This record gives sequence, structure tokens and C-alpha cells, in this order.
Amino acid sequence: MANKKELKKVNIAEIKDPTFLKDLSYAELDLLSKDICEYIVDKTAINGGHLSSNLGVIDATIALCRSFDFTKDKIIFDVGHQCYTYKILTGRSLERLRKKDGVSGFQKMSESPYDHFECGHSSTSISVAKGMAVTRDLNKEDYSVVAFIGDASFANGLAFEGLNNLTNGNNKVIIVLNDNDMSITKPVGGLAKTFRKLSNSSLYRRSKHRYQRIMKKTRFGRWILGWTGAIKNWFKRHVMAMNVFDNIGLAYIGPVDGHNIKSMEAAFKKAKTYDKSVVIHIKTIKGKGYKFAENEDNGKWHGVSGFDKETGKINTNENLVSWSTIYSKAILEEMANRPEAVAVIPATAVGSELQPVFEFYPTRSFDVGIAEEHALTMSGGLAASGKHPIVSIYSTFLQRAFDELSHDIARMNLNATILIDRAGLVGEDGNTHQGIYDEPFLLATPNTVVTMASRESEAFALFKESFNNHGVFCIRYPRSKMLPSNKREELSFGKWKKELSGKDTAIVSVGPLTLDLKKLLEENKKEVSLYNAIYMKPMDDEIISKELVKYNRVIIYDAYSVENGFAQYLSVKLVTLGYKGEIIIKSIPDVFVNHASINEQLDGFHLQPEDILKLL
Repeated sequence: MANKKELKKVNIAEIKDPTFLKDLSYAELDLLSKDICEYIVDKTAINGGHLSSNLGVIDATIALCRSFDFTKDKIIFDVGHQCYTYKILTGRSLERLRKKDGVSGFQKMSESPYDHFECGHSSTSISVAKGMAVTRDLNKEDYSVVAFIGDASFANGLAFEGLNNLTNGNNKVIIVLNDNDMSITKPVGGLAKTFRKLSNSSLYRRSKHRYQRIMKKTRFGRWILGWTGAIKNWFKRHVMAMNVFDNIGLAYIGPVDGHNIKSMEAAFKKAKTYDKSVVIHIKTIKGKGYKFAENEDNGKWHGVSGFDKETGKINTNENLVSWSTIYSKAILEEMANRPEAVAVIPATAVGSELQPVFEFYPTRSFDVGIAEEHALTMSGGLAASGKHPIVSIYSTFLQRAFDELSHDIARMNLNATILIDRAGLVGEDGNTHQGIYDEPFLLATPNTVVTMASRESEAFALFKESFNNHGVFCIRYPRSKMLPSNKREELSFGKWKKELSGKDTAIVSVGPLTLDLKKLLEENKKEVSLYNAIYMKPMDDEIISKELVKYNRVIIYDAYSVENGFAQYLSVKLVTLGYKGEIIIKSIPDVFVNHASINEQLDGFHLQPEDILKLL
């Protein structure tokens, strides 16, 4: 008997572009899929990154790269954090994934001509694809536009806006709906399956179009066309259980096994023959190929720092606690004593460590999914009805919900606590996720308080104060950790702390780096005053007007936002009071900040506490 043909093994390090995929058999593609899985696990174990979402789409990405030519066709990965396989197949190494001078964890147009757009927030792909399809058609060009979107992102309002607009003008887009959790209603029963099989066949579509052309030539034909169309639609409504895509006029293919490359290729091939936008519904397993990620059900492996790939143990210092943990504990304490308090989050339970809140108060905790705008407006409804919403949201996500915070809560002076996680520089996630832009727009919003604690005891005090009818009470905190203290203290509303007393120079500092700076100043015996600006709005007018104006120099140190945030706000206040001394601003410049470690980003902007020391 002849020996079984040996499978060709691909050296991932030698991949230059996806063209080699067409030369591989399906057995060889399956082998490649396993190798890519192992490679992604290896590199995220070292570098961190989005793991389970990438493992789930390896096969789908291979099928896409075999079915389309992305040197001319366009693909937009929604959110973009599931593009690791795409990066590999287009000749990029993950050796320094998310590190300075390495590849981004998202699509990056400056990185490769294969990256046609950059999505860092969810649910943008369909709208982007529509814009690209319109451009293609206006230019009379011929290429496919593919939007690759997950089921969680699909629930966002922006995705539905884009979906609804797709039928406005026949600018064809192919949507690949990656369903790894939420089921989508599909036709049921033998007759429905037969009807769908018929309606998806090329013979049926050709016959339908020929029939429509003939009928539209006469008035009687148009009447017959309308009558038969009404009968068909009645039949589909009452017999087939139409899904949402049918209802808005999109074609639908699926569900398709998202781990069967051959089946997906057949679906993509069929989608190309449609003359209107089409949704291809693929079913995948998130985390496929790595048992710890595949078997989870709480999102732990969605985004990870470094870990031991053999044991699945996440690298962490168990002696440290995150700011997220501190505020989660604060929520638990206050909800125990305040029946009016309810928690609202937009799919951030794991990231903000709020699982205990949902376990202890399941009827008073609401995860609305990836729907930041809805979370804020829903909170407005809660506040107007006598509840006190606690909204925990990432700074970068709050950017999407600013309109709702302003119009639907602050404008009516409703009371709400807004916990802003990941405020400041976020490191490796890069410029789509930096938490440095919320401070300016919050400071500019009436009926809004803006604060940031430097230590654990201040965090608990601020959270407690947020329930005392101050309107929208925002508490910003960074993605960092500290040794727990379990201390408590009282704070006066709107007041700063004077951490050190000196002469000639005053430093007004924001956030946890204030304590690092204080330690340096003490160690180096610098005779300067250091103010801890716990409240950025309202500011401590008494300290500003009676103390700050007397110094020859004021250094404003805010490494958690851009220059036109608190630093500019305080500078204007000083100038308005007639301050004649020197004002030095040490904040992040007005730029988008690329991926690197937080320390590298601080170094790049000369915003380490040591850099402040050099000014003295």
C-alpha cells in the first residue's frame, strides 16, 4: 500500500502574504490552523493581548483570505482585536505584539496595505463598509467589501444604523456575522428549510430577476408583480419565520460552521453572486484550540496579560489590588446601605472586576452589553425615577456616550455616579483605547463633578460623597495597582489636600502619581508645596485665590489627561485671578498615543515624577 501523502507544513515566520493558502489542501489548512493557534497562544502568553476572540476566528480568517484578494478587496474587522491571524497571513510577526515598535493589537493602516481601516471601538464595521462600497460604486470599480462583526458588537445601535442604511442604494456589502455565543433566530420546519434552500439557489435568483424585468414592462405586469410579491411575503411571514435580515431586505446565508474552511468558502463564493448586501452567519467557538480559553464562560481569557500557557495561570502580583477592585468593593458597601443604588455597565463586568456586585445584587445590577449610549440614557431614566445609577465604564467607551451623559443626565441635573475606569494612559492597547480625552469634555459639561483619588482612602470617600446630590459625579481612575491599605478618611466636597509645604514653587498634581512625586520630593528635600487636586471640578477656589497666586511658579502636573483638560482649566482660573507668575503645564500633548507600556509612554512625554523633579 502506498504511503499516505505527507502534509505540507508552513513555517509561520516565512509567511509574506496570503497567496500561498490556495496551494494547500484542506488537511494542510487544518494543520496550519492548529499551528497558528499555538503561535497566538505562545505570543499572547508573553506579550498579553486578546486571546480567545482571536482563537475563535482562525479558520474563518483562513477561509476569507482564500476566498478574497485583500490587495484589492476590503475587510474591516469590527473592534479589530480579532485580527491576529490576519496579521500573520499578511506577513506580520507577533513577536512584539502590542509592544513599542511592534505590531498593534488592532488593524493599523500605517502597518500594512492589507489593513484598510482601524476599528478600536465596536460596531463600526458596517457603517465603514457602506462608505467604502459607495466609494467603489461611484468610482465604477469592482471589488468586494467585507465587514467581519461579532454577535456582541452586532447588538450595538451603530451596527443597526449601518445595517438599516445598507438597503438605501444598492451598494453591496458582505457581512460576516461571527456568532460565538448569542443565537440568532433562523427558519424552522421542513417547509421553511426547503424555501430557504430554494431562495438561496442561483437558479431561483436568476429566474426571479428575469421575471421581475418582464413584469415591470407593463402596468398590468407591475400589478401582477406587486400581487405575487405580497403573496410571497405573506407566505414567508406566516410560514417561514423571517429573520431580521429578511425583514430589512438583506440576503442571508447560514448558519455555517465557522471551523469548516470548505463550508465557509462555499458560503463566501455564493455571497459574491448576490446582487445585494448579504449576511453570512458563521458559528464559532471562542477560544478554540486552547482548553483554558475554550472552556471559560466569564470572559477571563478575552483579553489577557502574560500567563503560563501550560497551567493557564495569569501572571499577576497577588499582593497588589487594582483600582477596579477598590471601586468594586466600594459599590458593594454602598449598595448594602442604599436600596436606591443600582449598577449599570456596558459589558465591562470582568474588566472592571464587578462580578461580585452582580452576584450579591443580581436584581439591581444591569449589563446592557456593548451599548454605552443606552447605558447612559437608561441611567437617566433610572435617575429621573428615583434611583441612583452607578455607571462603571471605560474612559475610551465614555467618549461614545458623551452626548447621552450631557443631554440625558447632566442637562436635567440628575444624580448619577460615573466610575471611569482606565482613565489616563492604557499602554499596549494603543491609540484606540487611551483614556485621556474624557477629562476635557467632562470639565466643560454643566452639573458635573470631576474627581480623581490618589490613594485608596480617598477613593472610598469620593464614592460615598457621590450620593450627596451633586448631579453627575465622575470618579476617574487608572489601569494600575497598589498595595491595599483598607484605610478610610473623610473629605470635604470640592477641597484639595496640601501634601507638602514649601516656598517659591507650588505643584498641583492629579491622581496616584501624586504620591510617587511626594516621595521623591521628600527624599530629595525639595522645599516646594504639593497640592493634591482630588477635585478637578469644582476646583478649590480658596486655595487657588489665597495660596497659589502667591507663588512665583505653579507647575500643573496631570499625567492622566491631555493639556486641554484640567491643566488648561486651572491655568485659565489663575490668569483670570491676575496671576503674574510662571505657569508650567506637564500633561499629555494633544495627540493620539500609540501602543507601548505605560512607563514608556510617560517617558516619551517626560511625565514621570522624576521629570517634575528636574524642573526644580
